[in-house]
Amino acid sequence: MINLSELVAGHHADGLPPRVAHPIHMLIAAACSLLLIVMMGLTVTDVLGRYLFNNPVKGSTELTELMLAGLIFLGLPAATLDREHVTVDLVTDRLPLSVDKLRRPAVLVASAGIQMMIAWRLWITADQVAGYGGTTATLELPIAPIGYFSALLCGASALLMLAQIFYRPPSDDLKKES
Repeated sequence: MINLSELVAGHHADGLPPRVAHPIHMLIAAACSLLLIVMMGLTVTDVLGRYLFNNPVKGSTELTELMLAGLIFLGLPAATLDREHVTVDLVTDRLPLSVDKLRRPAVLVASAGIQMMIAWRLWITADQVAGYGGTTATLELPIAPIGYFSALLCGASALLMLAQIFYRPPSDDLKKES
C-alpha cells in the first residue's frame, strides 16, 4: 500500500535510506500540498470574483507566481532524494558494474557542483534585488526572499547529491547483474 508521502513525493527506495529520506519527504509533501491548496483557493477566488462580482483579487497573479517559484524549488530536493532527475541512459545501461561504480559518483559530483553554482548565482541575484529593494508591482512584496529560498533549496539538493555518493541502494547491484 502506498502512503501519502510516496503518493505526493514519490518512492524513495532508490535514493537515500528511508530513515533519512522519509522525514524530508513528509516535510516537502506537506509544504507542497499547502502551497498547492493556497494557489488553488486563490485562483478559484480570483476567477469567481472576476466573473461573478467584477472584482478580482488584487495581486493574485503576483502571489501565484511567487508560490509557483517556491513550489518548483521545493520539488528539487525531492527529485534529488528519489534520483528522479531527467537522465539519458542510452549507453550507461550497457556499461559493466565496474565502470558504473566510477561513473555514478563522478556524475553526482558534477551535478552537485552545477547545483551549487546555481545556488550561488541565485544568492547573488537575491542580494542585488534586496539591495535595490525589488518588489512586486501591485502588492509591493519583496522578491529577494524567494531568491534566497530558491538558493537554499538548490544548495540542499547539492548536498543530497553528495550524500548519495556514499549510499548505494542494494537494488542497484541487483539491477546491474540481471
